[in-house]
Amino acid sequence: MRYNRVLLKISGEALAGVKGFGIDPEVVLNIAKQIKDAHKKGVEMAVVCGGGNIWRGKTGADMGMERASADYMGMLATIMNGLALQNALESIGVDTRCMTAIEMKEVAEPYIRRRAVRHLEKGRIVIFAGGTGSPYFTTDTTAALRAAEINADVILMAKNGVDGVYSADPKIDPKATKYDRLTYLDVLNKDLKIMDQTAITLCKDNDIDLSVFNMQQEGNIALACENKVNGTIISKGE
Repeated sequence: MRYNRVLLKISGEALAGVKGFGIDPEVVLNIAKQIKDAHKKGVEMAVVCGGGNIWRGKTGADMGMERASADYMGMLATIMNGLALQNALESIGVDTRCMTAIEMKEVAEPYIRRRAVRHLEKGRIVIFAGGTGSPYFTTDTTAALRAAEINADVILMAKNGVDGVYSADPKIDPKATKYDRLTYLDVLNKDLKIMDQTAITLCKDNDIDLSVFNMQQEGNIALACENKVNGTIISKGE
């Protein structure tokens, strides 16, 4: 294995499937099976889910809501997604823990870094839900922060139908160029919209690789864990 401990970032929209909203149980189960296949290869795996399939804090703020309240609603959406993924993983025999940044002991474990690391060492898949626990931060930043805290080797950015990072949107611009490798400075200088700048800076400062790939192709999560997937690798560079 190229990587021993990974953090998989899945967008909320990925859990909605073609519906575009809500949670599609069949899609979630398929993602769970891919995660199980990767985990069986011996990799320690944590997961961060977005919440955009249910609610986005920025959307609420744009509608006139108080931003902090809108963001907390978004955090609750990520917890719903985390519980759905946990249920799917456990239904196929995978030992899983869901940990939330917002304490709700009746629903999931509170996030404690040392406990999370211990779960990973015991071979459990850990789902980090509830964002960072604070408003104004995206789940991309959550992924970068948790990856740094658990000493992950890489963040796997699983995309819907896009097989890496391009110079422009390949669905709009047929001349868009795909990048096989980039540095974090390239991402910032070219203003490539992969993650928000806070997340990119966290990855850069903590020397965490980022692998961007198409999760809709069967087996790509396992290949990404082995650094064999057809995608884009972003690293700190020289």
